[in-house]
Amino acid sequence: MRTTQQMSITLPNEMAAQVKARVASGEYASESEVIREGLRALMARDNAVDQWLSEKVLPAWEALRSGETESLSAKEIRDRLKAEHRKAIGEE
Repeated sequence: MRTTQQMSITLPNEMAAQVKARVASGEYASESEVIREGLRALMARDNAVDQWLSEKVLPAWEALRSGETESLSAKEIRDRLKAEHRKAIGEE
């Protein structure tokens, strides 16, 4: 049984040129390899975002909802960042 499936795709000219350039440079053996690598990178990024959401964002949200932590306004965050920046560059 086949483990691959042939597809036909349409790319903007700039992307098609990038694919062809990668093959021409010898970095990849075929256009299919370039596309597969791009999809692997996309899947890795999606997995990293999912992990970040489940390990960092969700616990922080739950802590905020339960009252374990307090939220800050955008102005409070900007003020803190400005103070940290001034401190880092020696203005304070």
